[in-house]
Amino acid sequence: MFWRIDAAVSEILARASDGGGISEEDALRLLSVELHSREVYALMETANRMSRRRFGDKGEIHFHIGLNVEPCPKDCSFCSLTRRAGIFTEKREFSAEQILDWARMAEAQSADALNLMTTGAYPFERLLEIGRMLHREVSVPLVANTRDINHREGEMLLEAGFVGFYHAVRLGEGRDTPFKRERRIATIEVLKDVGLLWMNCVEPLGPEHELAEIVDLMFLARRYGAVYSGAMRRINFAGSPMEKYGMVTELELARVVAVSRLVMGDVPRAHCTHEPHSTSLMAGANLLFPEVGSSPRDEKADSSHGIGRGIEECVGMLREMGWNPGVQSNCFTHG
Repeated sequence: MFWRIDAAVSEILARASDGGGISEEDALRLLSVELHSREVYALMETANRMSRRRFGDKGEIHFHIGLNVEPCPKDCSFCSLTRRAGIFTEKREFSAEQILDWARMAEAQSADALNLMTTGAYPFERLLEIGRMLHREVSVPLVANTRDINHREGEMLLEAGFVGFYHAVRLGEGRDTPFKRERRIATIEVLKDVGLLWMNCVEPLGPEHELAEIVDLMFLARRYGAVYSGAMRRINFAGSPMEKYGMVTELELARVVAVSRLVMGDVPRAHCTHEPHSTSLMAGANLLFPEVGSSPRDEKADSSHGIGRGIEECVGMLREMGWNPGVQSNCFTHG
């Protein structure tokens, strides 16, 4: 009697456990489950069990390197790197030597991927040059995190040594960004066509987002077969236009991570959360992002001196929650 939970929630969790996914109506119901209720912990336990069955005990580390800082003209409302934010007033590009040092450090600490992020106006050819250099010098898989691309540009990324591409249709796309949802999805289709692995996250999550919008992006990730998905919360910088909305808590984020895991079912090879924290590692997440260089959530040019977590700290979080980052297989080898 003591452990009884809501019958409708129990039925959804039982149905989700086989990895076949859940319906949009189910996802909306689960996102409405109250925090600190038995139902929310049952939800997290189900997502956790699904991930451990699917991924074994593998914990993944994808090392984020922000290649440049500049007042980006795209002016996304949630981003600290924009012209409108006024935090960064001059262009700065981290040197090839610094980027290589970071990459070698990540390789020495057994990172599973290098996620190379640029601002919207960063020269595409320069990204290719950095990719070619890293492909020669380190053995860690390369993931591009840059602007929308066409088929030829996708092929050029493959030729330069990239194997994956992080790309999200953002919460508030077209409202908090200048981009059209259709163009973002067109890039996802390019990735599928040319053979770049598509990495994704439901982001940047804030209290202002309607549950239906969050669920919509979860199902987009499933429909297009994201190699990993999950959820990232918005971090407000001082003076952000989004400050008035506040931020979601880590527990609220973990609830979204867990529902996303049930939606994804047996589709993904990993499941992510950001910023790195332990709660979501009990809710289906097994992938964390340590950060150096620029970050759209930071007021420091090099996030290793700001909000960025180091590899060692992320490895410690994973191990504390029973995930093993030392396992050799990862989302690039696990089908």
